[in-house]
Amino acid sequence: MTNTATQIRPPEAQTGQDEFAQAVLDGLQSTPKAIPSKFFYDTKGSHLFEQICELEEYYPTRVELGILEAHAPDIAAIAGPDTTLVEFGSGAGVKVRLLLDALDAPRAYVPIDISRDHLLASSAQLNADYPDLSILPVHADFATPFDMPRMASSNVVGFFPGSTIGNLTAGEAEDFLHSAAETLGKGAGMVIGVDLIKDRDVLRAAYDDRKGVTAAFNLNLLERINRDLNGTFDLSHFTHKALFNETESRIEMHIEATQAQTVTVAGRPISFEKGERIHTENSHKYTVPGFSALAGRAGWSLRAVWTDENDWFAVLYLQRLDG
Repeated sequence: MTNTATQIRPPEAQTGQDEFAQAVLDGLQSTPKAIPSKFFYDTKGSHLFEQICELEEYYPTRVELGILEAHAPDIAAIAGPDTTLVEFGSGAGVKVRLLLDALDAPRAYVPIDISRDHLLASSAQLNADYPDLSILPVHADFATPFDMPRMASSNVVGFFPGSTIGNLTAGEAEDFLHSAAETLGKGAGMVIGVDLIKDRDVLRAAYDDRKGVTAAFNLNLLERINRDLNGTFDLSHFTHKALFNETESRIEMHIEATQAQTVTVAGRPISFEKGERIHTENSHKYTVPGFSALAGRAGWSLRAVWTDENDWFAVLYLQRLDG
C-alpha cells in the first residue's frame, strides 16, 4: 500500500547559488581564509562523504552504527509509540532505518538535507521500503530558519547522528540545540551522536585516510567553485591538511596552497601565498559531561547515554526541559 501523504518533492532550500557565491567570496577575501563546511555537499561531495563513511580509518560511522544496532530498542522504548522522527542532515538515510525498524508504529519521518538530489533519492528509496510511513522531505540548511511540514503526531523526536554537531563551535552548537528545541516543540526528544576525545593518532587518521578519499572530498570544494562560480583553481597547486587543535579540542581541515598564485572566482582575483590555507571544517570532540552541560544551557536534559566498548563515541537521548 502506498501512503498518499508521502511528499517526494520537498520545498526549495533557502541555501542557493547566491549564498554560495557570497560565502565563498567573503571567505576567500578574509584573513585567514575560510569557507563554511556546509558547501561540501553538492552531489559529488555527498557521494564522496558516503565513501569516507566506509573507510577503515573513519571510525565514527562504524562505531555509531554499532551503538544504534545494539540500543535501538532502548531508544524506541524512551521515544514511545506514534513518533514523528525528524532527522537533521539526513544524507543517505542509512542509520535512521535502525530507529524506524525499532520504533512502535512511527507516524512520520521528516528528513532535512542541503543536497536536494541526495534528499530526493534517499526519500524515494525509503518511501519504497516503508510504504505505510509518511515521508516529508525538507530541502534546507538545518542551521538556518526553515519551514517544517505540518506533523500529525504530538510525539516528536529529533535525530542528529554522525557527530555532525562537532562541525559547529560550542556557541553554534548551543544555538542549534536551542533552535532545534523550538522547532521540535514542547516535550520533544533528541537522539544525537557525539564524537568523544581520544588518541590523537586515531583522530588524525580518520580525517586523512591512506586512500585519499577525504582529501578528494575537501578539494572537491574547489572543483565546485570552478564549476559553479567560474573559478580558476588548479587543484594540483593545493593539498589537503588535517590538524588537531589541542586548545579547541577539534580536528581542523584545511586546503593549503603549495605555491604562490592568483586565481579568479566570479571574476574577482584571489591571491595566495605559498602555504596559505583555506579553513574548511572543524570537528569538535567532547566528553559526555561537557556535552551534557552544553545541552543543558540550550534547554535539554540528558535522559540516557550509550557508548561503544572503547568509549570512542556516544549516542545521547536528550529531552526538552519542559517535557
